[in-house]
Amino acid sequence: MSLAQDLENLEQLRNRGSLSEAEFAQAKARLLQAPAATPLSKVSALNGLRRSATDRWLGGVCAGMARFTGLDTWLWRLAFTLMLILGGTGLLLYVLMWILVPLESTEDARTLLNNVVRG
Repeated sequence: MSLAQDLENLEQLRNRGSLSEAEFAQAKARLLQAPAATPLSKVSALNGLRRSATDRWLGGVCAGMARFTGLDTWLWRLAFTLMLILGGTGLLLYVLMWILVPLESTEDARTLLNNVVRG
C-alpha cells in the first residue's frame, strides 16, 4: 500500500469510531515518520560480494558466494564442479571471480569467526 492509501484507511477508521483521536494521531505520526524503504541498486548490492578469507579451498569464491546468497558453500562448490564437467565454464567463471571479486578484510573475517564461535 502507498502512504496515501494508509492515511486514507486511518481516516476511515477514525470516522467510523474505531480509532480515538489519540490513536489516530499516533498511527498517523508513525506512518509519516517511517523511513521510506529504498531498494538497493544491483550495483550497490554487488559491492557486498567478497571472497572468503577463512572458508576456502582455493580462492574463497564459493564461500563468498554462499555468504552473499545465503546458500550453503557445498552447493556453490557442486555448481562450479558441474559447470566444469559440463563444458568447462565453471573453471573460467571461478578464475574470473577469483581475480575480480575482492577478498574480505581480515577484520571482517575475525568478526565473523567470533560470531560463529560465540554462537
